[in-house]
Amino acid sequence: MTGKRVRHILDTIAGMYPDAHCELHHSNPFELTIAVLLSAQCTDETVNKVTADLFRKYNKPEDYIAVSLEELEQDIRRIGLFRNKAKNIQSLCRLLLEKYDGEIPRKHEQLVELPGVGRKTANVVMSNAFDVPAIAVDTHVERVSKRLGLADPDDTVLQVEQKLMKKVPREEWTQTHHRLIFFGRYHCKAQNPGCGVCPLLDKCGEGKLRLKTVVKRKSIK
Repeated sequence: MTGKRVRHILDTIAGMYPDAHCELHHSNPFELTIAVLLSAQCTDETVNKVTADLFRKYNKPEDYIAVSLEELEQDIRRIGLFRNKAKNIQSLCRLLLEKYDGEIPRKHEQLVELPGVGRKTANVVMSNAFDVPAIAVDTHVERVSKRLGLADPDDTVLQVEQKLMKKVPREEWTQTHHRLIFFGRYHCKAQNPGCGVCPLLDKCGEGKLRLKTVVKRKSIK
């Protein structure tokens, strides 16, 4: 894919979602880390509903380990995989207190060592909490990147991230991450994407095929 084509894609999505941002509610790096951990296989909307009460009850790592695992599980039970996530949260908080004086570390290699924190979560925290350019690849970013040819269909999540890092200027990594999420969440959805009104349809082989199939079905009827 040429640099000109990549630029066109980035500018088009930027025009659609100029104010794209992290939709997880948080007021500090610690809350953001907890929120992103909870967001795995769960919508941001649900996470925000749960953390509205959670962050009032728990302000720091000490608070999360002061209660029983069962109590924390009940506090986040509306979240998918809540039992495993509650266990990870308490383990993460213990490690923060043991190694980092209760603070979220600022280095990527330290973040990914925290229980429940993978590469995607670490990238989100680095970019949104510490203003370090990063591209976190979630399901939306992966789907959009592959549909638009920014990555190949069989690429792993890590390969998608690496290709985006090469094609997108470093100073645009964080904003591009947010815009790709918005584009995937509100327009290029997994089911029923807005292909018929998509300004990037000519870049999307899957979308053109989908529209062609719809037209064919209508003609048969």
